[in-house]
Amino acid sequence: MYKKEDLRKLENTDREFYGIFSRFAFEEAAKQSGLDDKTASVVILASLTAQNVRGGMFGAAVSSCLDAGVSPDEIKETVYHCAPYCGAARIWTALEEVNLVFEGKGVSADTAADRTVSEEDRFAAGLAAQKSIFGDVIDKNRADAPEGQKHIQDFLSANCFGDFYTRKRLDLKMRELITFTVIISIGGCEAQAKGHAMGNAAVGNGKDVLVGAVTLLVPYIGYPRSLNALACVNAVLKD
Repeated sequence: MYKKEDLRKLENTDREFYGIFSRFAFEEAAKQSGLDDKTASVVILASLTAQNVRGGMFGAAVSSCLDAGVSPDEIKETVYHCAPYCGAARIWTALEEVNLVFEGKGVSADTAADRTVSEEDRFAAGLAAQKSIFGDVIDKNRADAPEGQKHIQDFLSANCFGDFYTRKRLDLKMRELITFTVIISIGGCEAQAKGHAMGNAAVGNGKDVLVGAVTLLVPYIGYPRSLNALACVNAVLKD
């Protein structure tokens, strides 16, 4: 979690808002979430990436990740993993911000060796990753895709899963939690939020983890998206 001290500039210009936000985000939502500092920092970074947040808050979130023990490579992987869900344009600018923070702190990341599958194997590896999380429904989705749209299912397997889920640094549990975080931060993707709530449960992120992530993000994504996210979780995961 990034600290209140990282955003002191706002306190000088907008003391009332800063006080409301910092109390809620740092003292109430963060504590109630139950997430450890490292997980919380990654979740916030993923959410801000998805929302295209830049500047002081984003830089503070990157610094917070480093302070919480998230390695530079893990930070880059977190941002990379958001790409299939919020689009490459947001990732491009997010990485520029990450690189600025890294330069200022004298740290570097090397993700060149993180790829684990070849161009030839990425489809098969991605399809296997999909099925390991979602089971036989993947075969049904592929079979039911209309003619002229089946290539989108191929893209999901080769690109979304083959290019990203098979990479190193982040385990499957963290990748699925990042995916859920990005989807609920974008909003309006309830079908996908439900699907990845079930996906999280399949890899070991229980309902308490997902509710904790939503709780942590209320100050950042607002109540409409937070309540919609909770409704999705409650619809597919029982207590």
